[in-house]
Amino acid sequence: MKIIAVIPARYASTRFPAKLMQDLGGKTVILRTYEAAVNTKLFDAVFVVTDSDLIYDEIRTHGGNVIRSIKEHESGSDRIAEAIENLDVDIVVNVQGDEPFIDAEPLAKVIEIFRNDLDKKVDLASLMREITNEAEINNPNNVKVVVDQNGFALYFSRSVIPYPRAKNVGVRYLQHIGVYAFRKQALLDFYSLPMQSLEASEKLEQLRYLEFGKRIKMIETTHIGIGIDTPEDLEKAREMLKIQS
Repeated sequence: MKIIAVIPARYASTRFPAKLMQDLGGKTVILRTYEAAVNTKLFDAVFVVTDSDLIYDEIRTHGGNVIRSIKEHESGSDRIAEAIENLDVDIVVNVQGDEPFIDAEPLAKVIEIFRNDLDKKVDLASLMREITNEAEINNPNNVKVVVDQNGFALYFSRSVIPYPRAKNVGVRYLQHIGVYAFRKQALLDFYSLPMQSLEASEKLEQLRYLEFGKRIKMIETTHIGIGIDTPEDLEKAREMLKIQS
């Protein structure tokens, strides 16, 4: 199998504009993320996909692989699908552009799913972790997932699922961690399919896959990504970099 990582990189972030071009220990956030993905040694190639001239030039100047988005896109899957449409690849792993401290272990777990999936029953693989704090469970920014007995996703929601009508029945609450690996065909199918009501309501692109019958295998992890969503996050990342060096 040919396995690549793709890093969707938008310049105009709502909460922290231009965050990917901020300085992080002498390099931009997006360059550090790209280099971290390469350094995992998990991928045959790593690409940044962007609609920004600044980000495009930043990666190209430093010898990296970068693809320019031609169209406007509503989701990361759409942006990645356009970019990989003509690439010779089997599995595509979506790496977040604002996570420069990449942990190779969870990425290796989602890739391993496809290596073992000889019957090709899995269209996507992703991560989840157990949450027990009531505030975390009720927070609509934490996307919850419920799975079947074989670990395939049944539904994702910003609401509390399952609803706790009965107490003390052993329900576990699982938060979706947005690391994805896709079969190429699943991405191309997504790109050609219209948004349906569930995705439009929850604003969760993974629901489009479920609505059209794609199978998403979930792997439990204790991994928590370290993303840069605010200027405060950037300062924390700078301190972490100092500790690591």
